[in-house]
Amino acid sequence: MANEKIQLKHFFTFIFILLLSGVSSAQNGTALKQDIKTDLVYLSSDYLEGRESGKEGARMAADYIARRFEQIGLEPKGTDDTWFHEFDFNYYPNPHSKDNPEPRKGRNVVGYLDNGAVNTIIIGAHYDHLGMGISGSLHAGEPAIHNGADDNASGVSAMLNLAARLKAGEAKNNNYLFISFSAEELGLIGSKAYADDPTIDFGKVNYMLNLDMVGRLKEEKVLAVGGAGTSPAWKPVLENIQLHGIKVKTTDSGIGPSDHTSFYLKDIPVLFFFTGQHGDYHKPSDDANLINFKGIVEVTNYVMAVINELDASEKLEFTKTKEEATESRRSYKVTLGVMPDYVYDGTGLRIDGVMEGRTAANAGMLAKDVVIKIGDIEIKDIYGYMDALGKFNTGDKTTVVFLRDGKEMKTEVEF
Repeated sequence: MANEKIQLKHFFTFIFILLLSGVSSAQNGTALKQDIKTDLVYLSSDYLEGRESGKEGARMAADYIARRFEQIGLEPKGTDDTWFHEFDFNYYPNPHSKDNPEPRKGRNVVGYLDNGAVNTIIIGAHYDHLGMGISGSLHAGEPAIHNGADDNASGVSAMLNLAARLKAGEAKNNNYLFISFSAEELGLIGSKAYADDPTIDFGKVNYMLNLDMVGRLKEEKVLAVGGAGTSPAWKPVLENIQLHGIKVKTTDSGIGPSDHTSFYLKDIPVLFFFTGQHGDYHKPSDDANLINFKGIVEVTNYVMAVINELDASEKLEFTKTKEEATESRRSYKVTLGVMPDYVYDGTGLRIDGVMEGRTAANAGMLAKDVVIKIGDIEIKDIYGYMDALGKFNTGDKTTVVFLRDGKEMKTEVEF
């Protein structure tokens, strides 16, 4: 029965490849929505069972991406000139314990576009996700497939679209290395493995672009771009591009919760593109039917504009950045149990999702509410929110003031 199931999955992979062979060649690598949709729908389908690193679904996803690289016309640039850069890692069933490690093998997928240039741009996106809900799932129910349409089939589909466009002739003054990483969800393991054992000369790397969760561009069209302080070239370019009404919200740090971090730590300028978190993050509900495909096209066009703007430039200068405070480094014992909207550029903390049974949900707060005050502390942004949480302990009671549809409201909470 298991063999029949695997054969059925490979049959569906074959069907999707046949469909793509007509779509991509007919559209000559242009950023049309159907290209992106075909890749994303397959990668986030139940057939891949959530693409858990080291499992069959992840291997099938890697095979699919390798076939797409080949179809686009890239060269294999993994280990020994294969499509794959393999690495060993330990999977820990209990994320809070190093007991009973399970040895696994991961696969990064690596394709190369050789333009005969001196320097190379790396464009990356991780393809792994949480399987049936491994470490990191926010799902409270029975085990279920976590398809990860936004996280991160969206980034992979955008990367493939960029590969097709760059192969078709846009921006020829650099070579391009496309890497789809595995085991990102387990701690950036795949990108760290590649950065420690690269298949190209890192001394010739110009910069690295990372696409992670680019499938939920909101109505305000705010695109979060991390790493803007890792080169003095970034901000003038980002400020100069006016496209699709996209508003860019930058942060300077090269350190962040995605694969660009592994390259920043090798003194490579990076940018991290992200359309924001949402209530389906790390849940089975992160499915393709909720993706803003037009938004992915617009983000991909924006990334292409960045590449075009810098195409005639010399190799970018790298600068180290001051690490910005993140929630994981803040010292606090309580939380509201909400998913912050990281791309919100107004005053306060806008909520993207409320976790069932947690403090905010128990107090009647909803997604899209904007927290402006906790106790006596005014909340200007997400960092103010995290500072405020540090003032409270488990069992404390206070009031939270928030905006709902522009109307100020107040609720009592108990941490």
